[in-house]
Amino acid sequence: MTTVQDLVGRWRLTESKGFDEYMKELGVGLALRKMGAMAKPDCIISVDGNKLSIKTESTLKTTEFSCDLGEKFEETTADGRKTQTVCSFKDGVLTQHQEWDNKESTINRKLENGKLVVECVMNNVTCTRVYEKVE
Repeated sequence: MTTVQDLVGRWRLTESKGFDEYMKELGVGLALRKMGAMAKPDCIISVDGNKLSIKTESTLKTTEFSCDLGEKFEETTADGRKTQTVCSFKDGVLTQHQEWDNKESTINRKLENGKLVVECVMNNVTCTRVYEKVE
């Protein structure tokens, strides 16, 4: 069974499906979606006890948040939304659930065949992004 420690490290985006549709569903404007589609971010995950940190680095923008698993916090997303977010880890899946303006989105991160598979879901739109470990 995957532990949260197995997700720790630097991961580089290698494939992405449905990201533009997902950003559209979030309400992201065309210019930002075009830039977001070009970015090939690294995702750096670290865990210290119950504290989780996720940093997303690209030439376009770097965002980072830290939280205690299971506790709600305010997150400012890469597209500027202020969300109430809760991260949890259960059955090998790291779930990041965001709520804002009566909307919600869920981002699930899990390991599959040594790769970090990230599923972003809002309403009936799902985006899948695959990262490979670089260090």
